[in-house]
Amino acid sequence: MVRFSFAGEEFAALREGALWWPARRALLVADLHLEKASWFARHGQFLPPYDSLATLAALEALVRALAPRALWCLGDSFHDSAAGDRLAAPARARLESLMGACDWTWITGNHDPAPCPRLGGARVSAARLGDIVLRHQAAPDEALPEISGHFHPKLRLSLRGRSVARRCFVAGARKLLLPAFGALTGGLDADHPEIVRAVGAGAEALVPLDDRLLRFAIAA
Repeated sequence: MVRFSFAGEEFAALREGALWWPARRALLVADLHLEKASWFARHGQFLPPYDSLATLAALEALVRALAPRALWCLGDSFHDSAAGDRLAAPARARLESLMGACDWTWITGNHDPAPCPRLGGARVSAARLGDIVLRHQAAPDEALPEISGHFHPKLRLSLRGRSVARRCFVAGARKLLLPAFGALTGGLDADHPEIVRAVGAGAEALVPLDDRLLRFAIAA
C-alpha cells in the first residue's frame, strides 16, 4: 500500500479500486453498480448473475484487511432504483454483514438517487469531511477539494503492439476521481474530454501496484 497526498491529507490508492484514508480510518469506494447483470436480464440480455456477489466479496476482503471505522459509497452503488429489491438472499446477507462492521454512508448517484430504504446506513447527496467534499459526480463550481466517482476512469496503454486497459484514479490539484469498484462496469479512458473537463489541467492517472504508485500525465 503506497500513500500519496491530496488536499493536505494522506491517502492510499488500492489496486482493488478503493481509496483508504488512514487518518480517519475510512474506506471509500465508488460505482459498485450492484445488480447490474439482473437489470440487463430484465431487458433481454442475459449475463452471469454473479456480479453483486463478486463485488461484495472484494469489498469484504478489504474490510477484513483494513478494519475501517467508516465506509463511504460514493454513488451508483446500485445499478437502478429497484436493484436493492433484486438482491438475492446470499448477497443481501453479505451486504448487511459488511454494513454492521463499520459506520456506513450511501452517497446518492445518478443511477441510485434513492438507495434501497430497507437497508441501513446513512443517505446523503454529498458530505464534507474536514476540508474535503465527497460526492458522486465532480461539481465544476465546488471551491473545496473534492473526491468523487461517476466516470469509471481507465488508463489505456499500448504495450508491444497490444492495447491494455486498467482502472485508475485520476488526480488534479483539487479533484480526485475514483475508479469503479463494481465487478461489472465499463469505463472512460482517463484522457476522455469529460474527465479532463471535470478534473482540470495538470491531471494525472494513478495506477496502484502492491509496492508503488504509477503516475501518468494526462494531456488535455
